[in-house]
Amino acid sequence: MTSEGWGTPPVEPISQHYIVCGGNALAHRLIVELVEHYEVPVVVLVPDRTRDHAPRIEQLPGVAAVVEYSSVTEEALRAVRVETARGLALVDGSDQENIHTALSAQGRNPGIRIVLRMFNQRLGENIEKLLKNGAALSGSATAAPALAAAALSRPNAVQVGDRFLHIAFDEDIDSGRICVVADHIDRQDLSRIRLLPDQETDSASFVRLAGEFGDGGPIRPGGARPDPEPEPDPAETGGVAALQALPGEPVVRIAWLRRLRWRLLDTLRFFTSARLRLVLITALAAVLLAFGLLWYLNRDFGWSLYVSLLDLAGAAQPDQPGGAAGGTGTGGTWQRVAQVVITFCGITFAPVATAIMVEVLGSGRRGQPRNPGAGTRDHVIVVGLGNVGTRVATQLHGLGVPVVGLERDPQARGISALRALGIPVVVGDGPLEDQLRRARLKHSRALVAVSGDDATNLEAALEARAGKPEVRVVVRIFDDNFAGHLYATLDNAASRSVSYLAAPAFAAALMGREVLGTLSVFRHVLLIAELRAEEGGGLVGMNRHDIEDPGGVRVVAVRLAANPAVHLWNYADRTRGLAPGDRIVVAATRSGLARLNTVPVSED
Repeated sequence: MTSEGWGTPPVEPISQHYIVCGGNALAHRLIVELVEHYEVPVVVLVPDRTRDHAPRIEQLPGVAAVVEYSSVTEEALRAVRVETARGLALVDGSDQENIHTALSAQGRNPGIRIVLRMFNQRLGENIEKLLKNGAALSGSATAAPALAAAALSRPNAVQVGDRFLHIAFDEDIDSGRICVVADHIDRQDLSRIRLLPDQETDSASFVRLAGEFGDGGPIRPGGARPDPEPEPDPAETGGVAALQALPGEPVVRIAWLRRLRWRLLDTLRFFTSARLRLVLITALAAVLLAFGLLWYLNRDFGWSLYVSLLDLAGAAQPDQPGGAAGGTGTGGTWQRVAQVVITFCGITFAPVATAIMVEVLGSGRRGQPRNPGAGTRDHVIVVGLGNVGTRVATQLHGLGVPVVGLERDPQARGISALRALGIPVVVGDGPLEDQLRRARLKHSRALVAVSGDDATNLEAALEARAGKPEVRVVVRIFDDNFAGHLYATLDNAASRSVSYLAAPAFAAALMGREVLGTLSVFRHVLLIAELRAEEGGGLVGMNRHDIEDPGGVRVVAVRLAANPAVHLWNYADRTRGLAPGDRIVVAATRSGLARLNTVPVSED
C-alpha cells in the first residue's frame, strides 16, 4: 500500500532525534513529555494536519518538524529520517499496523528504540520478543486501574515486591506512611499542589522534642512553658497526600447476600422477557397457593408435596387416600380444585420453557446485548465502550463489582467484549437521560464517562447528577482547565486524563526506563519506577542525597545486589553509594524521572 505525503517535503538532515507517529491525545501528551521534560528533538508524523490534535501539535515549541502522511509507509519513514533516529513511538493506528511499522523501522535502523501502543497485551508481549530494542504498552491498560479505583472511591495501587503502594489523603494517612508525596492540596485551586515537597528527616521531630526539655530549651522560669503555637488553618496549608503500602491489593467489599440476589434476579431477567416473567410468576403463585391449601386440608407436608409434584408433571390421580374410587377423598372438593390448578399450571410450564429456549437462542443468533436486569444494584455504569471503557468495565467485573455498559454506537468493539463476559449493555442513540434510566442509574453506585469526547463525558456526568445527585462520577477529560472547573463545582467527583496517565510511561519506555505504574494525585501523576545500577553507569556510586530531588524524585526502597529479593523500604543509610547490581525504587514526577534519564542506562 502506498501513500502520498500531500506535498510535505522530507525532514532536513537530522540525527539522534525521536519520532512520534500519531495525531491523537496520547501523541500530543507524549510529545510534550519529550520536549519539555527530556529536552530531545522530536519529529512528528501525523495522518492529517487539520484533524484531531495535529493543529495543536504543530504549535508546540521545540518540535523539530511535523510531516503529514495518511499512513506510515516506507516513504513516510524515509521522510522522517528513521535511519538516523534514536527512538520511534507508534501511538496511533491498529495493532496490526503498528507491528508492521515497527518491524519495517527495525529493518532500516537495527539500533532504534521502538515503543508501540498495543491494545492486545498478550500479542504485545510476543512482539517484544521480535524487537531487538522495543516495548509494547497499552495506554488503556495503563489508565484503566486509576479510573476503576476512582469509581470505587478506593486507592489505586501499584505492586512493588510483596506490597501495594497507594496514595492516602489527610485522615486516611497512618503511621506506616513511606513519604509525603503532596501538600498544599486545595480542591478549589489544584495549581497550588506541591508534589514531593522537601521534608525534614524523621529525626528532626525528636531533636525538636528534646530541645523543649534540654538546657536552654523554651522552658520559662517556674516550670511554665510557653503557650503552644496555634494549629495551622487547614484552609491556609491545604491537605496532604502520602505514599503508603498495603500488604495486599485493596479489595471491594460487597455483601454476599446482595451479590447473590443480584445474580439470581439478573439471571431471570436474562432468560426471560417481561411477558414470560409475568406468566411464570402468576403460575408459580397459583401453585404455591394450591400447595398450601393441600397442606392445610391434609396436615401432611410430605404427602402434599408428593401429590403437587405429580400433578405438575401431569400425573394427577382422581382418587385420594382414605376415599373410595371416585369419592371425594380426604380433602373433598377444595382438594380437587387445588389439584386441578396445579395440573393446569404444570401444563403451562412446558411451553413457557420452550419459549425461553427459543428466545435465548434467537437472541444469541442476533448478537443482541442483554439489558440490565431488574435486580441490578450497586453497579457502576461505564459510558463509552472504546478501548478505555472496555478495560475499565472488564477490571471492575473482575473485582466482582456489577457493571452496566452504555454505548451509542452499535458497532463499538467493546459491546461484544462485554457481552462475552455476561455484562449487560444499553445500546442506542436516544436521549442520554433515557439511556441512563435504562441503565438503572437510580440504583447505581458510580458512573464512569470515558468516551473520546470531553463534552460528551461532561454531559453524561451532569445527566447522572440530575438523575441521582449523590452518585459518584468519574470523567475522562483531556483539558486541565476544564477538569479544574469540574473539581471546583462538583462534589464526589473525579477527573482523569488517559493520555496524561499513559504518556509518562510511554516516554520513560522510549528512554529505556521501567515504570512499574502510575498513581494519581487529583490531576497530577506520580510515577513508580525501578532503576538498576549497571557497571559503568551513572547510578553506580550515587547515594540517596545525590538521587533525591525535592519536587522531583524520592527513593522509597532499595534492593541490594547481595539480596535482590528483599525490598528495604525507606533505606536508612543515605550516604551509601549504589554498587553494580543494586536497584532502587523511586517515586518521581515526570520531570524528576526525566532528570534521572541523564544517568546512562545500559542496554540489555
